Parts: sequence; structure tokens; C-alpha cells
Amino acid sequence: MPQVDPQDERELIARAREGDTAAFEAIVRRHDRAVLRLARSLTRSDAAAQDIYQETFLRMFRTIGSFRHECGLATWIHRIAANACLDHLRRAAARPEDQWPVAAGGPGVEGGSANRDPFEAQDSAPGSDPERSAAGREIRDRIDAALGNLPPRERIVFRLRHDDGLRCAAIADILETSEETVRNCLYRAHTRLRSALADLVGADAGPARWTRQGRPAGEWAR
Repeated sequence: MPQVDPQDERELIARAREGDTAAFEAIVRRHDRAVLRLARSLTRSDAAAQDIYQETFLRMFRTIGSFRHECGLATWIHRIAANACLDHLRRAAARPEDQWPVAAGGPGVEGGSANRDPFEAQDSAPGSDPERSAAGREIRDRIDAALGNLPPRERIVFRLRHDDGLRCAAIADILETSEETVRNCLYRAHTRLRSALADLVGADAGPARWTRQGRPAGEWAR
């Protein structure tokens, strides 16, 4: 989450409540990358991510007058984005044609460079081993498919933990639940992924093995 001066943040919020468009735009600029990154990582679709992005900041615009500083602004915006993502994922689950896309631009990507996996770019670089590149793409396809098959809440908790690097306490604040619930959700996601990817990783592998950031196994429970 972006680190900002609390006093500066309070001033921006106060001005935005009074209808100051410049203040609202300043808030958006501080948080738009995090919102778009979360939406893309969960949907693997530029179009869906843009819809979630717009819905997030529209909801924020409509409700900023009710923000009472009970949590940080970044947490509040993450909460709005998470709820927008969950709404999208639940709708998509009811429509098979809208599920986890896989297209020519890479595994689970709608072709454009904005979402392209940097690992794919490495694989396709001059001098790369074609067999190794093909194997790497196949593994990433399997990982993306396994993540796409997680229930919406497990998927978003897993992404917040391993893509955004948030601790369980922060995720609990965002989702307005307990740390224990978050840990249980991560455990269920871990179990499902281990089962789905059993032939790719050893029985002892933790979910961090399946994140491209390569976080040490066991971090998921913190």
C-alpha cells in the first residue's frame, strides 16, 4: 500500500468531501496502480480490470463522505476494490464464458502488453531454450488455471497475500473479518493448489512455490 503523510491524506479527504475535484484526482493517482494491479491479477483481463477500476473509484466518490478514518485510506480503498473484485468473480462464476481467460498474449492474458507476464518475455528472448520456454509456459498455464479455479474469496485472499505481500492482519482489515478467518482461507487455498499441482511440486511445497515472486514457503500463514 502507498505510504503517505497522514495529515496530508486527511486534508485531501476533507477537500474531496467538499467537492474538490483536484483532491479526489490526487487520491485516485495515489492508489490507482494498486487497484488496477489487484483487479488484473484476479481477472487476468484488461477489460474486466478496467471495469473494476472504474467501479472502485465510482464507489469511493459516492461514499467518501461517510469515511470516518476508522482505518487508513489505503485500506478503505483496497476494501472497496476487493468487494468490486468479489462481485465480478461471483458474477463470472455464474457465466462459464466469462471465466479465467487464456489468450495468445500469454497465459490468462488478453493479448496486450500491459498484462504480459515478464517471465514470458524472458522465455521468448533471443537465445532462450525453446524446450525450457515451452515447459515454463505450460507450468504457468497450470498455475493460472489452478488459481482461476479457487473460490472467489480464497483467490482474493491468496492474491492479496502473495501478490501484494500483505500480512493476514491487513487482509483481515480489508475484508472486514478476523485474522483466523484469513488464515483458514489461505489454508484452504493452499490445500486446493497443492492438490491441483501435485504433479508439479513435491508434497512439502507451500503455496509460495506457485507465486512468481518466489516468496519463502510458510510466509502465507503470517
